[in-house]
Amino acid sequence: MVEEVKDWAISIIVAIALAFLIRTFIVELYIVDGPSMRPTLENHERLVVNKFIYNFHEPERGDVLVFRYPRDPSRDFIKRVIALPGDTIEIKDGQVFVNDQLQNETYILEKTRTEYPKAKIPEGTIFVMGDNRNNSEDSRFSDVGFVPFNLIKGKAILIFWPLDDFKSL
Repeated sequence: MVEEVKDWAISIIVAIALAFLIRTFIVELYIVDGPSMRPTLENHERLVVNKFIYNFHEPERGDVLVFRYPRDPSRDFIKRVIALPGDTIEIKDGQVFVNDQLQNETYILEKTRTEYPKAKIPEGTIFVMGDNRNNSEDSRFSDVGFVPFNLIKGKAILIFWPLDDFKSL
């Protein structure tokens, strides 16, 4: 009996340790909170976020990622990468230009109603925006601004709930 309890205790400790390691370093589950990424992500959808991918390469334009909100790092935001270090960004007449090239953004709900003056993205940061441009707090606003790499938590790779919305991103 004592040996059986010991085996169960070891199994439970190993399971807890593995779950902690996986959640801390490999993947984490998130719930979308709000409409800022519509139509790509809907409120209350559940996502799998790859937390180790950016150890091997930097974020790329178009990635949907989770990062800590710069003003309150206890909160997480999810947005799309629009521009990378060294790029220039400009928003005029409802259209986004990266390095003076008009972006073909098939994923947005509607053109943005705000303008953003031409700016160069500093090294070690990215410029992010929500797909629901007119209902998103993102890099266009000073409280978010250019997002430093050290605030990036990971890349959203999969919607797993609700099941009828199951898809990779």
